[in-house]
Amino acid sequence: MPTLKDREVGIFFWAEPDALATIRTVKSCGVVSGQLGVDGSVVLNDETAAAWKAALAAEDFHLCTVFAAYEGESYADIPTVERTVGFIPAATRDARELRTRQVIDFAAALGVKSFGCHVGCIPHDTAHPDYAPVLGLVRRIADYAASFGMTFCLETGQEPAAQLLEFFQVAARPNLRINFDPANMILYGSGEPIAAFHLLAKHVVSVHGKDGDWPSSDQPGSLGTERLLGEGSVNIPKFVAALREEGYVGPICVESGVHGEEQRWQVLSNAVALLNSLR
Repeated sequence: MPTLKDREVGIFFWAEPDALATIRTVKSCGVVSGQLGVDGSVVLNDETAAAWKAALAAEDFHLCTVFAAYEGESYADIPTVERTVGFIPAATRDARELRTRQVIDFAAALGVKSFGCHVGCIPHDTAHPDYAPVLGLVRRIADYAASFGMTFCLETGQEPAAQLLEFFQVAARPNLRINFDPANMILYGSGEPIAAFHLLAKHVVSVHGKDGDWPSSDQPGSLGTERLLGEGSVNIPKFVAALREEGYVGPICVESGVHGEEQRWQVLSNAVALLNSLR
């Protein structure tokens, strides 16, 4: 396993059929670590786990976190996110709990110590009919992850930091943690990201390097716009300074959807270089 530095810069990337080729391409951006996203179409079985485990060993690559995404999710706008993402839709909750456990099993087979996902837009009102079932599911998933010595990271952005902190306190699971995405706070209009990070810092075990601009006030319900790292409203130099100020030493993984397929890896390489210059 590679020796990782404080605030090691990596890349968030998706599981593709050829594990070895995927990791080699990710490494070409100048990283030796990252986070692996597993969408709902990926077949998870012993063969899949063996292929990824062998590829990680062959390339001496460190996975910080395995993330789950689910079939049927859409990020078209905030109302659509509220209806389709994570554990909120009642019709898919049981199936997504089962899939989540399968992704955790996969992560455990790879020796990864952190699992993450978007839980969805947690209702502000604790009396809302979705609140208690989602809370119970989060607790069950946290307990299942803990059985493998694994943390369960909630992704930020879909609720204000203070509300997420309150949810943490109610959930009361020692392995529940946060993957902090500063751009998501902006894209969802949930709050200024650096202030949010300071509030949540003691729970943060991983960070995304992502940038974006606020939603338009002329289009209610719209998401903000993702930008190239360093060109949006996060203020990336100030954000990295906040990481240092809080004593954060975990990974910073670039996550970017701002590119065409031909420019994808160059965009990621540029973002890695920027973060390394600030780290």
